[in-house]
Amino acid sequence: MVIQRGLPVHIWGMAEPGETVSVAFRGETRSTAADTLGRWSVYLAPAEAGGPFALSVKGTSTIELNDVLVGDVWVASGQSNMEMPVSRVANADAEIATAKFPRIRLFQVERKVSDYPMEDVTARGWSICDPETVGKFSAVAYFFGRDLTERLDVPIGLMEADWGGTPADAWTSLHAIGQDAALMPVFAEWARMNDSRSTVILERRKRQQEWERAVAKAKAEGTKPPERGWFPNESNSWMPAGLYNAMINPLTRFPIRGAIWYQGESNTSPERAPLYARLFQTMIRDWRSAWGQGDFPFLFVQLANFDSGPPSEWPEVRDAQRQTLSLSNTGMAIIIDIGEAKDIHPKNKQDVGGRLALAARAIAYGEKVEYSGPLYRQVTPEQGALRVWFDHAKSGLNAKGGGLKGFEIAAADGKFVPATARIDGGTVVVSSAAVSAPKHVRYAWSANPECNLYNADGLPASPFRSE
Repeated sequence: MVIQRGLPVHIWGMAEPGETVSVAFRGETRSTAADTLGRWSVYLAPAEAGGPFALSVKGTSTIELNDVLVGDVWVASGQSNMEMPVSRVANADAEIATAKFPRIRLFQVERKVSDYPMEDVTARGWSICDPETVGKFSAVAYFFGRDLTERLDVPIGLMEADWGGTPADAWTSLHAIGQDAALMPVFAEWARMNDSRSTVILERRKRQQEWERAVAKAKAEGTKPPERGWFPNESNSWMPAGLYNAMINPLTRFPIRGAIWYQGESNTSPERAPLYARLFQTMIRDWRSAWGQGDFPFLFVQLANFDSGPPSEWPEVRDAQRQTLSLSNTGMAIIIDIGEAKDIHPKNKQDVGGRLALAARAIAYGEKVEYSGPLYRQVTPEQGALRVWFDHAKSGLNAKGGGLKGFEIAAADGKFVPATARIDGGTVVVSSAAVSAPKHVRYAWSANPECNLYNADGLPASPFRSE
């Protein structure tokens, strides 16, 4: 395993009520007694990076843990694009064959839902990162950890807790959601889903049977069997707080360096998207409060380009993610340029993990490195045009592949039209003959936009709207 460096080492467990328990690690021993319910908890002095070490826990019995490293631990969570394993990415065979990183340790929380906060998890791990273990692990998390370990002389622990096709509300505690009256629609949506659960279950089983028959027929005819495709969700994994309770709360007693997050697709419906900015920021504050470590780095991935089709609000969710950068110690990996129009699970997860690692290097480790593409700062009127100002543009701006694309402007009526755009230093000037008095501007405002603004560091600009 990996224990977080620089923070008190927390070891806890269960014993007989009143039983004396001692914990020894790196020459320090602390003792305590289990409470009347059998719970016990010990904190040891913070440790510097290194290892391997031994850790022992002694009561009426003894537990010996060996090959314990001290380094940095990151929690990786979200839905299917975080869950997507290394075995499914581009160049998977080569990536797996070269995944020999004995100082990266992998921990995978198994899927589970609970209606109350649990104290323990069922998990696969801890495992040493090697070709035998990495294939089933989160690709984004692995590439993130790999990039960090190649630049930092510290062990890296990756704790994966994700579930495909789940909304952010399922990863947020009931306490946090219930404190904000503006988030009450979360419960209304859950009630609506519950009302139709029996129909969804029958529909899922019907589709499953049809798919199985189609596969059997294809095999009998010697043709390629059809892909399974998406089926309606039969489980209660969308229950508000259900995944937080079972898969996140038990981790919150384990000190960490930070969290990485890739989610949002399940919150793009017209009913859910308007809440996402408030909900996502609530979730981040909620996790930070639960861990009790202050504003630890929380790094997330903005939704990629994808031809989602109606009804969906992908641009709105992307902008909600951009707005979340108002929280301290947050960073966003912009991937509007590396999605796949017809695949919601793009196979280039190497760049996703790499861009998250860039953010970690800057935000968590203080490196002087550009870690973000251009981010909208403000817009100013200028002789029938608008000048757009950006952060993360000190190195300059450029348009990849020709003229600048993706900008639209609108007058006070909010009716957007395509705009002519040109780069002027670290700004972009936009105008249109159809709009004599422009007031608003937006960029890359569609599910699968055609856009090409980058900074000189090769990082793409985030979609935005100025309204």
